[in-house]
Amino acid sequence: MTAVIRTRGLVKRYGRLRAVDGIDLDVRAGDVYGFLGANGSGKTTTVRMLLGLVLPTAGEVELLGGRMPRAGRRVLPRVGALVEGPAHHGHLSGRANLGLIDAAGPGGSRRTRRARIDEVLEQVGLGGIDRRPVRAYSLGMRQRLGLAAALLRRPELLVLDEPTNGLDPQGIHEIRDLLLELNRGGTTVFLSSHLLAEVEQLCTRVGVLDRGRLVLQDELARLTAPTGATVVDTPAADRVRAVLDGRVLGVEGSRVVVRGTDPAEVNALLVGAGVPVTGLALQRPTLEEVVLAAAGTSADRVEAVR
Repeated sequence: MTAVIRTRGLVKRYGRLRAVDGIDLDVRAGDVYGFLGANGSGKTTTVRMLLGLVLPTAGEVELLGGRMPRAGRRVLPRVGALVEGPAHHGHLSGRANLGLIDAAGPGGSRRTRRARIDEVLEQVGLGGIDRRPVRAYSLGMRQRLGLAAALLRRPELLVLDEPTNGLDPQGIHEIRDLLLELNRGGTTVFLSSHLLAEVEQLCTRVGVLDRGRLVLQDELARLTAPTGATVVDTPAADRVRAVLDGRVLGVEGSRVVVRGTDPAEVNALLVGAGVPVTGLALQRPTLEEVVLAAAGTSADRVEAVR
């Protein structure tokens, strides 16, 4: 599959501090890639290097097949980005801000500018935007406007750094739906976040950054695949051990983990022996458990907001 973002041995040092330490990112066409890490783990520094905003100390960056930052003039018009919060002219309206951004970029048609601005404002939930200056917007409205700016050129690649910052739960849900819709239309999404629940519901692949190092990179479905065990919920956990002697892997309160990948078979054995069963499911690790295992104790700063 075509690589959309590729880094090799990417390093950024600030004095003695290695903010990014030799990472090899692999983001493929069609991915919704979740770039996870605690605050201060190096995510934003990495994103800025991808976009040519910061030069790496060592290593290589390829974006849409072009070597950055040399290929920036050719590549960046095909990329939409929202990094470290949107920057706007506070005294102007949101619509006026988007007009300036569009006029400043290469390849934008003046004839279709108004229609394109209307379209992206509608996409991000600001279709009824008025003439208020941006300085009067809430943080969530500013975040939506920043995303609208990233969408103006119908990009092949969206690079987003904490795009749901400042949004309420309804706003997060709306932006998630929008990103999934864009992805279905062919846009590759690279999403930097410290919110595990956001990534778990949205992304197809994940990379985990811990203190500047990429400690995990894989398909989300593979990382959270069934473990080969079944979880039984029952008020009679002690009786499960007696019926399924040798298959019980662990007991925690009313939850019993049993070796086996056929919940129906486990249920039949227990019910046949008169053991009450209130719930059955294949055991799967959560993304939180995967991240904690990969990144260790520092991952407790990555939020599992649900």
